[in-house]
Amino acid sequence: MSLVPKREYVVLLLGDVIVFIVSLWATLALRYLSAPSQELFTLHLVPFSFLFAAWAVIFFLAGLYGRHTRLFRSRLAATIFYTQIINMALAALFFFFIPAFGLAPKTILVLYLVVSFPLIFLWRVTLYPHLRSRKRLRGVLLASGPDAHALAQEIAGDARYPFAFEYIVDTAHAPSHEVIQQACRVAEEDDVTFLVVDFSDKAVAAALPIIYNAAFHKRRFSLLDAAELYQEVFDREPLSLINYEWVLANVSTSRIYDVLKRTIDVVCALMGAIISLIFYPFVYLAIKLDDGGDIFIVQERVGRFQRPIRILKFRSMSGNDEGNYGTSGKSNLTVTRVGKWLRTMRIDEFPQLWNVVRGDLSLVGPRPELPALAAQYNARIPYYNARYLVAPGLTGWAQVRHDHDPHHGTDIVETKEKLSYDLYYLAHRSLLLDIFIMLQTVRIFVTARGT
Repeated sequence: MSLVPKREYVVLLLGDVIVFIVSLWATLALRYLSAPSQELFTLHLVPFSFLFAAWAVIFFLAGLYGRHTRLFRSRLAATIFYTQIINMALAALFFFFIPAFGLAPKTILVLYLVVSFPLIFLWRVTLYPHLRSRKRLRGVLLASGPDAHALAQEIAGDARYPFAFEYIVDTAHAPSHEVIQQACRVAEEDDVTFLVVDFSDKAVAAALPIIYNAAFHKRRFSLLDAAELYQEVFDREPLSLINYEWVLANVSTSRIYDVLKRTIDVVCALMGAIISLIFYPFVYLAIKLDDGGDIFIVQERVGRFQRPIRILKFRSMSGNDEGNYGTSGKSNLTVTRVGKWLRTMRIDEFPQLWNVVRGDLSLVGPRPELPALAAQYNARIPYYNARYLVAPGLTGWAQVRHDHDPHHGTDIVETKEKLSYDLYYLAHRSLLLDIFIMLQTVRIFVTARGT
């Protein structure tokens, strides 16, 4: 049983396509001040069908098919509006470069923007929520620790989740008899349909026989691992709810996947590296005119299986950051004027494409860490060494999901959170997830987020 249904994303996609079609019909009616004939509508629908597919991809890159958090919903109107402007620009280019359809609908595209924006917003904000069941499943959470607390807070604070915790028992502070009492309550109450527990918790072990008995006496009942539910809700691993046995069981390798991924890395990185050579003379000139210093820097990082690697970058700071920050925990180096723009546009990382071709890096993987920082994190953060099972990457799950990476500084708290995303990637890595990460990286590149 999954408490976080994935079908809602499919419903959103199908609803968007229907709105695209309805908007086209309404635009034609507005343009010609009458209901469009079947012939006229079909004439426009055929080329626009190709655009609908492209627009869905743009929506995906804009995050409109991701989880609609409260913060995201507050920006929904602006996101839809700016995304539709991009879609109309894409449509204009489509009809300009592909004249075979015999259409040059400049007025129609402007009208389409005016018509589609309120319809898409109406669909997503007003109509879509009514398609979801308002009745929330009732359950009990038996767990402890900061991640269990975060899970409880997230579910309580957002009514969009189709379930709620009727009771929450902190097993670290509740006596064993209270844990057993709540297990009995689950067994007795028909409205309580699921139980979320931390299976590694000793307090839960005493209640398992009662829970087991309840599973065979209730019409609808599910027993869920708190760590797995946390994964579904936050897309990362709960460090306080897993152990070394979990890491060993869930983090594995696949020879076929590794070969396919390496092939994709070489082909894509080689093409990207060759194309990026166009920028090298401009970067050279900009850096020399700015401060006259070195164009490139070579940094030692920790690679796969903790082997040292040397990566190449355009210099964006006043020197070469080696991670020796002393007691302050921060680098004394500063970002140059040109370096700021290189980072914003991600141009400073273009030379690392040659590292991908060599095999030092992958396109997707955990962020490569400086040896001095890696040594500190290894000593202070459990499971940190698991990151080295795969090659570090130019981008990764943590890079696209975690906004507070401690660049040029030491931060144990933020690095723990970053590790939770890295472990999620290690446990779920696949070519499909890699493609998703690369598409999200394109979105971040375009919006210059996280610089």
